[in-house]
Amino acid sequence: MSQLSSLPRFVPLLILLAASGPGRETFAADEREKPNILLLLVDDLKPAIGAYGDPIARTPHLDALAARGMRFDLAYCNQAVCAPSRFTLMLGSHSTSTGLYGLGSPLRARAPDAVTLPQHFARFGGYRTESLGKVFHIGHGNLGDPASFSAPHFKEKVIEYADPASKPEGKLTREEAMFENVEVPDYNALPRGAAFESPEVADDAYADGRVAAETVNRLRAAKDRREKDGTPFFIACGFARPHLPFSVPRKYWDPHDPETLPMPAFENLPAGSPPVAHKRGGEIRNYFPVPDKGDPAQIDDALKRQLIHGYYASVSYVDAQIGKVMDGLDALGLADNTIVVLWGDHGFHLGDLGIWTKHTNYEQANRIPLIFIAPGVTKPGSSTRQLAESVDIFPTLAELAGLPAPAGPQPIDGVSLAPVLRNPAARVRDHAYHAYPKAVIGRAIRTERYRLVEWKRSGAPPESAKIELYDYESDPLETRNLAPEKPAIVKELRAILARYPEAVPQGGR
Repeated sequence: MSQLSSLPRFVPLLILLAASGPGRETFAADEREKPNILLLLVDDLKPAIGAYGDPIARTPHLDALAARGMRFDLAYCNQAVCAPSRFTLMLGSHSTSTGLYGLGSPLRARAPDAVTLPQHFARFGGYRTESLGKVFHIGHGNLGDPASFSAPHFKEKVIEYADPASKPEGKLTREEAMFENVEVPDYNALPRGAAFESPEVADDAYADGRVAAETVNRLRAAKDRREKDGTPFFIACGFARPHLPFSVPRKYWDPHDPETLPMPAFENLPAGSPPVAHKRGGEIRNYFPVPDKGDPAQIDDALKRQLIHGYYASVSYVDAQIGKVMDGLDALGLADNTIVVLWGDHGFHLGDLGIWTKHTNYEQANRIPLIFIAPGVTKPGSSTRQLAESVDIFPTLAELAGLPAPAGPQPIDGVSLAPVLRNPAARVRDHAYHAYPKAVIGRAIRTERYRLVEWKRSGAPPESAKIELYDYESDPLETRNLAPEKPAIVKELRAILARYPEAVPQGGR
């Protein structure tokens, strides 16, 4: 393929500048029509999507979206919790580079001069940047980052019920208080809301339906603005489901046959794994009828099936909302000049290993869907096994739009995936990196076959670490820690990990 045949074709005329490095093409952003950017961010979405091979998922709109671009089959978040994962996306920085580990981590207190992804597009490309729904995490003391956007954020709820029976006595629930930044002396003293509901209501009875409708309105206004003064748009649209509670209209619940839903295949913690890696309970205990103490042994098969049902129904609901946004993009004639990215902020345990929700370094919490549609660059219906990370999206979009590569001042840990978007067989990295902080920090290397996790305090000697190793070829369910049996693999992967800086200590800078 010639160089010119691999270039973005967002408009008929492109001005090719001198390459900034071997094999890299850049464009004069002010001498061509810039592509618009539409980010579709979905909370707690693992690859429970038909296009990813899930036979149970009912996701026709996500399947159609994948058919328009490139699917990354081995994409991983950099930390499996909402706020830090979104910081990695917006900063291009690992949480272990910034110290932004927590739900309440204040971005500007730790990195006051950071240039986020939307700020980069506004500063270097003249984009109008907007956000709707769950983009930055708002809640748990976190106010997001208003400085990142040209317009006020369109805030919507994450915790929401349409059925009065889902809120005992109509009182504020634990999770509602946390997500609405309501300070109370003891959150455990508040009532718990329902883990799932499915009343006969319209789509816009819940936040995601309203976010989809407003996003189409914003696209319409953005088209008018572009025709008037040439301003390109950068719109980040965030959906809450399938985050708990699994609140969806009845029409998305009923098509799923509970008898055919996949029950967890292995419900024990990995044999030989260190206790620091384990999880029991967590946020799921804030919802009834889950036991308040969160003991997985008390979640019987009937409740497991209801929770799994709620997750898949929630995916179907958000699938329909994304379909409305994409239909709006098409109807407005914007698709040919808009880069679309679908991204799940992290995965989700559905009883595998006896774990529910996220907050681990295991596969189900860290593998995410990632799809790029870049007209003239990505081949429709393509896929790749290139390992990718959330931090890669920032430099990738900058390159596709012909903007300078991000340069901080925050550390830039991502690499551009643009060569892979042009050629699915191309490779820009041979592993993905992620981490999770608990009593100590667990830093992980995920190759196509293995995952190694090193648990230790930042700066502590290597021999103090607890090590996990999983082989996804021979043991995809992570039934046992293979580190004692494969010392050569452990040595090889720890050598890769040693190339990364030590993690910023928890609570440090």
